[in-house]
Amino acid sequence: MSPVNGPTPNFERIVIVRLSSMGDIVQALPAAAMLREAFPHATLGWVIEDRWAELLCALSTPRAGARSPQRPLVHRVHAVNLKEWRRSLLSNHTWERVAAGLSDLRAHHYDVAIDLQGAARSAILARWSGAPTIYGATQPRENLASMWYSRRILNERTHVVEQYGELAQALIGRSRAIPDAVLPCDPAAEEAVERRFRKLDLEQIVVLNPGAGWGAKQWPAERYGEVAKELVRHGLHAIINFGPHEEALAKIAADASGGVAHATSLSVGELIALMRRARLFIGGDTGPMHLAAALRVPVVALFGPTDPARNGPYHTRNIVLRNPMSATSLSHRMQPDEGLLAITVEEVTAAALRLLERGHD
Repeated sequence: MSPVNGPTPNFERIVIVRLSSMGDIVQALPAAAMLREAFPHATLGWVIEDRWAELLCALSTPRAGARSPQRPLVHRVHAVNLKEWRRSLLSNHTWERVAAGLSDLRAHHYDVAIDLQGAARSAILARWSGAPTIYGATQPRENLASMWYSRRILNERTHVVEQYGELAQALIGRSRAIPDAVLPCDPAAEEAVERRFRKLDLEQIVVLNPGAGWGAKQWPAERYGEVAKELVRHGLHAIINFGPHEEALAKIAADASGGVAHATSLSVGELIALMRRARLFIGGDTGPMHLAAALRVPVVALFGPTDPARNGPYHTRNIVLRNPMSATSLSHRMQPDEGLLAITVEEVTAAALRLLERGHD
């Protein structure tokens, strides 16, 4: 079944299931915005892993209630913590939390659920919502997931953002243009970022992101530092963003920059605030890259084993660098991708300056 033009159904309560990770959630935001536009009076909920809830709702804001700039897309954030729950399955406390969370989800009597994750766990949660109709892809990420769908949608597009959009269009009943992502604005995070980087020119910031989901996607960290040294000659300030367990990568990059790049670890809300101030982002196929693209920050994307046609930066000016030696593979290999290693500092610097020049066209 593919999206067809017809009358838009009258759904009053819709729940989205997309649990993780950062990049996938960010790429799902346009589909959520599409549903928001098509059903302006509907209650919209989202089931998400707790660690990523800031992509939907500012920390200081209640996770349920009327929409606001701090929670712009959804009325309810149903946060789960599956990873922590799995670690303590024998604990009574864990089961009490699981029961409370699932009871709250079911209590809202959703009319329809849309599973954008395509995994067995997300499909089960969509079914557990009690929604009588569940939309999912004909060929989900895990084949088992389709067992829980009542509406299976054939994806015809290549890019993940567009595939999510196809599922949303099927629920709406007609084709619609894919809107921009909508992200929360957290005043506390905005203030924290202003305070932390007050000495820098916030209009001349380039965010470098040496980390990636697995080793084969990582361009060498020291090369990011070398790029930072080149960019500072053009009046640009490099900030090296790093997440949990990426401290060593950030130090390598900062040391290679000769002290001109600032390494920092930020909360999700603070990273959103920083990206809003950035002139450029440089990094691989990662959540921060997709966040930058969603905020229309120009992106120099360094691709190795993953396919930029499917996972590249969307809805922003970008230059994707990928060597012909790179072969598409989703296997989580830790050894560096030979094609990615073939991308030079000079190529990345030239691409960055080219994008910045285009911004003045």
